[in-house]
Amino acid sequence: MKRFNYRLVIFLLATIFGIAFTIPSFIGGKPRVNLGLDLQGGMYLVLGVKQNEAVENKLKSIASTIKYISEKEELFIDNLKIEGNKIVFELIDKDDAKKMDEELKTIKGITFSKKLKNGSYVYEVLLTQEEIKKTKEDAIKVAIQTIRSRLDAFGLAEPSVTRQGKDKIVVELPGIKTQKEKDNIKKLISSAAHLELYLVDDEHKVTTPQEAEKYGDIMLPDKNNPKRMWLLKTPPVLDGSMITDATVGFTQKTNQPAIFFTLNSEGARIFGDVTGKNVGKRLAIVVDNKVYSAPVIQERIGGGSGQITVTTPDEAHILAIALRSGSLPAPVILLEQRSVGASLGADSIRNSMIALISGFIIVVIFMAWYYKTAGIIADIALITNLFLITAIMAIFGATLTLPGMAGIVLTVGMSVDANVIINERIRELIREGKPIVQAIEGGYKNAMSAILDANITTLIAAIALFAYGTGTIKGFAITMAIGILASMLTAILGTHGIWEFLIASGKKITPKDFGMKE
Repeated sequence: MKRFNYRLVIFLLATIFGIAFTIPSFIGGKPRVNLGLDLQGGMYLVLGVKQNEAVENKLKSIASTIKYISEKEELFIDNLKIEGNKIVFELIDKDDAKKMDEELKTIKGITFSKKLKNGSYVYEVLLTQEEIKKTKEDAIKVAIQTIRSRLDAFGLAEPSVTRQGKDKIVVELPGIKTQKEKDNIKKLISSAAHLELYLVDDEHKVTTPQEAEKYGDIMLPDKNNPKRMWLLKTPPVLDGSMITDATVGFTQKTNQPAIFFTLNSEGARIFGDVTGKNVGKRLAIVVDNKVYSAPVIQERIGGGSGQITVTTPDEAHILAIALRSGSLPAPVILLEQRSVGASLGADSIRNSMIALISGFIIVVIFMAWYYKTAGIIADIALITNLFLITAIMAIFGATLTLPGMAGIVLTVGMSVDANVIINERIRELIREGKPIVQAIEGGYKNAMSAILDANITTLIAAIALFAYGTGTIKGFAITMAIGILASMLTAILGTHGIWEFLIASGKKITPKDFGMKE
């Protein structure tokens, strides 16, 4: 009874899979391989992250939490302010110290101390060194996630956002060509979109930030009139971390473009409490340290929603995306910008395709000439290998870069390397006088250790390049790794299955089929 040829079945399934998922890449369907920045042109940005400001924002957030806790638990405090790297406030009733200590212990990442002064306790709250380190590291990670979310929401195809070094982010945007697109994207990326709500201090009249500090206030400019300064009570009563949604619309009365935002349950509760206790006062809506509006609170606002009026629909669209995607924990600055022209990409594609096709043809002709039937079988495996690489990249949405194409060219040579080793082992056994069938089985068995050693070491190198490389280096590593795995399937399993099929079908196999003389 004939033995089931599982090797050939797996090889045929792999071939069908490769062809089926490769075709969409050539006809513009899905899934398809996406071209990288260096192949289709676009925009390349290097951003720096101001990590120290992430620590300052963390302190502001904790100060807001302390203010909310004190009001909720009826712990009367005064002079709550941020001084350098610490939060300072005075607890009026020293008998409340035990309760205040318990509440502060629920806030993660802080240490605090207190000292008795004039019959009340003065507290100093500091971030722990571990929390400072974590906040700085999170600033990079969150910035990458936030920028990627914003670009996805903006509708860009396959943006690449990766970390470079300790505090830099590389953004690659294939297909971006017009100046308007570039300007909008820079605004979208650089906007911290840090929303805060402050109570306006209408009680004091000050003209300088130094005077404002005496009352624990800050001065921020009006968004539409930078010369006008607003005096705001610190800390903010609410921040944008509690936003769950932001949509674009128009105000009912003036028909101005506006962003309508919604808060989570905690934010809605705080918003309701603050507006309920401050009817008749003004609440400033601040985005990125600019006052967009400061309406008078007419009544308690429930439901946890509000609006921000802006100048143009484009501004509303960009700001809404930024708010919806979350604020950046720290500002980002543009360190480098490059534009890659489409013509350069076209030249790269043309030259790479010439190298790939010419290399492929030369390898195919050489294998068929030198190894005859064995070479043709190796060529069939090589073709399937290329289909598999394209199919896998398309399924996982991988981006093909110029170094990635170099990886494919390299894979063309590597994928036949295994068959060269196998064929040479078979030829050695034939010279020793082994029957053809035994020589074929022995050839695959004897060549296996050398093939595995070579491919595994190369695969480890590809993994290391992917783990520690950036941008295009990762593209090279991905295509090389996929090519190695695919070649082990096609060149070892697939060709072995074809030989088994030929032997089982009764075909007479001679040394000539391996490029040898009878």
